[in-house]
Amino acid sequence: MLKKHVYTIGFISWMVFITLLSLFSFPEDTIDLGVRIPNIDKLVHFGFYFMMVILGCFFLREIANHRIGLVKAILSMTVFAIVYGMILEVLQHTITTERSGDIWDFLANSAGALVGGILIKWVFYKKRRLKWKN
Repeated sequence: MLKKHVYTIGFISWMVFITLLSLFSFPEDTIDLGVRIPNIDKLVHFGFYFMMVILGCFFLREIANHRIGLVKAILSMTVFAIVYGMILEVLQHTITTERSGDIWDFLANSAGALVGGILIKWVFYKKRRLKWKN
């Protein structure tokens, strides 16, 4: 039963994870490795939304019983991810006290979403010619 809904469970879990990390504050520097990488948070934002689009495409395919086209899934999920990232940044700015919305975070989110869409299209159409059955 769970195997049939693996992408649905994965996508919803990923969305909850991103939402919680975006809207709640956590103690800073709980683990200090002594390494400082400037703007590492932008790379994290990129990775979160990159993964959101990839998981989201498979989620859409799963809930549509494999009857959604690849391009439609990619476009739908990329637009969703960009809008979702914008909403979270606005919510950080308006309803949280310890978080703040940042245009650079939004741009990193959007770049991750776009690259995720490009990569999934490339994998299914160019690189390995995997089958995305409609």
